[in-house]
Amino acid sequence: MIENVIHRSTATDEHPRVGLDPAAGPVHEVLSVVFQVREQVAHRPAELCVLLWQRALAPARGTWSLPGGRLGDDENLMDSARRQLAEKVDVREVRHLEQLSVFSEPGRVPGERRIASTFLGLVPIDGDPRLPVDTAWHAVADLPDTAFDHGTMVSHARTRLAAKLSYTNIAFALAPTEFSMSTLRDIYCAALGYQVDTTNLQRVLNRRRVIESTGRTAPPGPTGGRPAALYKFRDTALRVTDEFAALRPPG
Repeated sequence: MIENVIHRSTATDEHPRVGLDPAAGPVHEVLSVVFQVREQVAHRPAELCVLLWQRALAPARGTWSLPGGRLGDDENLMDSARRQLAEKVDVREVRHLEQLSVFSEPGRVPGERRIASTFLGLVPIDGDPRLPVDTAWHAVADLPDTAFDHGTMVSHARTRLAAKLSYTNIAFALAPTEFSMSTLRDIYCAALGYQVDTTNLQRVLNRRRVIESTGRTAPPGPTGGRPAALYKFRDTALRVTDEFAALRPPG
């Protein structure tokens, strides 16, 4: 893990208030909304969580921020997002990363003007990245006090993820390599924010040729019973499966 002292010196990336040169133009920053489905409380359903770090210095001291910072002069946006996730929150195994949108309101942060390009990152449910002490996973449904417009960015990324679950195979980036259908259902429920029927989900994904059986079964549970069949995604890269599809909540 990168030493925490390094993390703090780079991740805070404070907004200077004096000595600004308007002719230099706005600062371009890259911020990543990284999601993982996690069991935050034992024996409760898994939740969609987002990775945030707590600001130690002004402005917005004590609030929680998305990982990121200034775009380097010698890097593109994707490379910057991956670099900053590795350097600032020690997350190096993001299974899927894609650009979302640009936030460019003139007053979105205090001090010098900043334009932010946001990215959506996904970590599989069985991933366990080691995080710096000031970084933590937070349930999207119960966010803490976030800095600036970062809460809006999280909401925008959640909406994009839910939409892509309808018409792509993007769930591969949230799931383990092999999984039971009950595990995959739990991932969809957490990411979508509503209940999904296991049988219907399996039928839809089979029809779209998104998943396939591994021919193996999960180890027996503590109460015995029939071992669950294991499945895997056919592809481990994003593809459109039904461009007109839309998953909707029941009722």
